[in-house]
Amino acid sequence: MKKNVLQQARAAYLPKLPKSLQGTVKVKEGKPTQSVDNQEEIKELFPNTYGMPLIEFESSKPSKMAKMNVGVILSGGQAPGGHNVITGLFDTIKRLNPENRLFGFILGPSGFVDHDYIEITEELVEDYRNTGGFDMIGSGRTKLDKEEQFEKGYEIVRELDIKAIVIIGGDDSNTNACILAEYYAAKNYGVQVIGCPKTIDGDLKNDQIETSFGFDTACKTYSELIGNIERDCNSARKYWHFIKVMGRSASHIALECALQTQPNICLISEEVEAQDLTLDDVVTYIANSVARRAEKGENFGTVIIPEGLIEFIPAIKNLISELNDVLAMPGAHLISRIEQIDFVKQQISDENLAVFNSLPTSVAHQLALDRDPHGNVQVSLIETEKLLSSMVATKLERWRKTGMFNGQFATQHHFFGYEGRCAAPSNFDADYCYALGTSAAQLIANGKTGYMAIVKNTTAPAEEWIAGGVPITMMMNMERRNGKRKPVIRKALVDLEGVPFKTFAEQRGEWSKNTCFIYPGPIQYWGPTEVCDQPTMTLALEQGKL
Repeated sequence: MKKNVLQQARAAYLPKLPKSLQGTVKVKEGKPTQSVDNQEEIKELFPNTYGMPLIEFESSKPSKMAKMNVGVILSGGQAPGGHNVITGLFDTIKRLNPENRLFGFILGPSGFVDHDYIEITEELVEDYRNTGGFDMIGSGRTKLDKEEQFEKGYEIVRELDIKAIVIIGGDDSNTNACILAEYYAAKNYGVQVIGCPKTIDGDLKNDQIETSFGFDTACKTYSELIGNIERDCNSARKYWHFIKVMGRSASHIALECALQTQPNICLISEEVEAQDLTLDDVVTYIANSVARRAEKGENFGTVIIPEGLIEFIPAIKNLISELNDVLAMPGAHLISRIEQIDFVKQQISDENLAVFNSLPTSVAHQLALDRDPHGNVQVSLIETEKLLSSMVATKLERWRKTGMFNGQFATQHHFFGYEGRCAAPSNFDADYCYALGTSAAQLIANGKTGYMAIVKNTTAPAEEWIAGGVPITMMMNMERRNGKRKPVIRKALVDLEGVPFKTFAEQRGEWSKNTCFIYPGPIQYWGPTEVCDQPTMTLALEQGKL
């Protein structure tokens, strides 16, 4: 692979490791664990992997490890740092025993089922150290949740003499990793399954997982772009910029970007739901800020919108929930797209039908039609930023007729999604991911299965990070998916009582009236540690470091 100067320099970067992972390790086990909710149901579903203890790694005397081959899968959407998880995994298994081999399954879980793989070699690894993207082996969204898939995967596991599978993914992918681990344990196949926490959305975190990898880099990438727009906004002084950012199930990205850039408005989906706001309430909130700034002659501003906002408006959330059940009905998938709208209208309640009919046709159709592989509404395809700006414009024109608004309202629209998913990882993500890969290798070497690799104390210098593993069942509860109750990892939403949100809430009133923009600039890879190695503001605030 041909590299430019930046790539060459980044390839030479040596990720920093916690002291406990720098040599041979031993396992320190904690107390038995239980799931976050629905303990009896989860225990019954996962009798072989439930209740296992938390694990922390400590330095130990050198010892030779038995030979082990490992398979690795990238699952779901891309996130900066995925390649460093693989390089950390590769370097560690080779250090434990040079005869160990690493196999990568092509294009995600489907490669595992279809036996499409490559051996990851030193030569291949050298091309991908500290790079963004998932292009080393590709990723996919195939769900691993059927017995025939597990058995097909087991065929290639036996053929390649693989001891363990590492699944690098988000909450849905790691839920599938937990199911796979339980299946192989129940069958006594001797195949370990380890997960790694990935998602730029930041919603895979809890008491044990401080942050998911990629969140740091993605937020810094988006914040640079938002800062650039704010600078342009403050220069041209004639546009309101409506900026949608990724975050279907939670608003962590929007909140972090707001803390970094101080826009005039940032909507937090979880707050909209908690306050039982309607779509009109949200529109009025934005219009009020536009009107206040217009009174001062400032007909410009920025609005940050989480991509999943529309799902958190209670009336629309209830509608989506019923639509999900209707679309999961037997035979619903056989109905043509033209007939599907009439079909769902006939099936849903009168209350939800009224909400459905009140939405713009394009939005209503999107809610009623395509779902992603996990059965979720594809909210990234809904142009919420344009919907809101259009509704704000309509409201302002009504206010103009009554003298409540006398300014100008011209808009620009942006959606920042793919721009952040494959960015070159920040030093934080490069280090964090390499440590996760190393931890995954050590979990395998110590005979563990059904665990997720974790690294904690991440606002401290990397050498002081604490590495280990958490049983995936500890993070699970039962939720309704596609009309059925299923075990899933509980998503972490923005905590409205948490320090990051409260810090934002204390300042947003000032931001909405005045121009308080901050311009973060691009990610820095070389220079003082306070410039290059800092975690997100969310993480620093949560751990009392700001």
